[in-house]
Amino acid sequence: MTQLRPVALVGGATTRFGVRAATWSELVQEAGRALFEAIPELRADEVDSLFVGAAEPERFAFQSHVAPLAAELLGVAPRRILQRTELACASGQSAIRSAYAAIAAGLSDVALALGVEKMNIPSMAEANTSMACVMDRPWDGPHGATAPPFFAMVAQRHMHEYGTTEEALAAVSEKNHRFANTNPEAQFHEKTFSREKLLRLPMVAPPLRLGDCSSMTDGAAAVLLVAGEHAKRFTDTPAWIRGSGQHASWHNLANAGSLTAWDGMTLAAREALRQAGIGIDRIDFAEIHDCFTISEIVEYEALGLCPPGQGGRFMLDGQSSPGGKIVVNPRGGLLGCGHPLGATGVAQAVEVHRQFAHAVPASRQVPDPEWALVHNLSGSANVHSLMVYQRGG
Repeated sequence: MTQLRPVALVGGATTRFGVRAATWSELVQEAGRALFEAIPELRADEVDSLFVGAAEPERFAFQSHVAPLAAELLGVAPRRILQRTELACASGQSAIRSAYAAIAAGLSDVALALGVEKMNIPSMAEANTSMACVMDRPWDGPHGATAPPFFAMVAQRHMHEYGTTEEALAAVSEKNHRFANTNPEAQFHEKTFSREKLLRLPMVAPPLRLGDCSSMTDGAAAVLLVAGEHAKRFTDTPAWIRGSGQHASWHNLANAGSLTAWDGMTLAAREALRQAGIGIDRIDFAEIHDCFTISEIVEYEALGLCPPGQGGRFMLDGQSSPGGKIVVNPRGGLLGCGHPLGATGVAQAVEVHRQFAHAVPASRQVPDPEWALVHNLSGSANVHSLMVYQRGG
């Protein structure tokens, strides 16, 4: 078997997430400028590969063939690999995983992974219709099976099987919004949400209220990955990629099986942790895909942080907050930061590097972290993608 090269993530940056006047192209340039400012040792001519995570630019921005466009906007001229990755909500992590694979295989040495999405357009009806394209549209679309109704069914079933409460859902949102208050790049940085307030917000799809749902968001993020021998030139605190896993179970909702046991996530996590040579108990913090509050609760269980059905209690007992078993979503998650589809997975990786470098506010800094896990789901939780990082020094 060919020996894979070690790969390090050596820095990253994000734009401010939110409802932005900026165009798709302007978000790319904003993220690119922030990346080069964050890694002053990087020269544009060193970037030999570019991977662009973008879910639906054709529909949101009326632009396809976005990878060469992004390269031009960034001022780089990829000479080894130029590629767009599309995997709905996991498009950004897919860009990072592709860059990692290319470097590990020797096909690239210095790769830039960019995630970007412009979701707020003049017609929100059109934007929401575009989101339905993620589903098996001819079959699930006519039934209105977009994300809120699907995850509402997950919540209903979890409540039926395990007695999970609306308070537990609100506790997830409260925690992640509290973290977002420490993050100036988050969409809801300046807004506070008590549990009581969250429980009074309008219902979207019972039992999910407005605060249980991540937002339609504009934003971009970028990270730099390099072959191991180059890492020290860019940073004293590289984030080494030690494991990666992915699993796709089904697509049409008729084939979903259990709504509350996300076996695909369990299998993908098992593979990523196996590659890293550790168990879930070694992970110091995790950035996981809280597109809806119920998602984070089911993900606790799928990762093996708690037994099946105990995700709500795990949340209410403070086990995913500082001082608990593991810190989850310290940058504010999708609920607090917003969810620009292509950018989310990249922004999560930026948080990993910043946590390892102790470059976040003390109020959300995980004490001396060594291991981190990043998870994205896509579609109706039918595809799960995970990466495990280790701090270097």
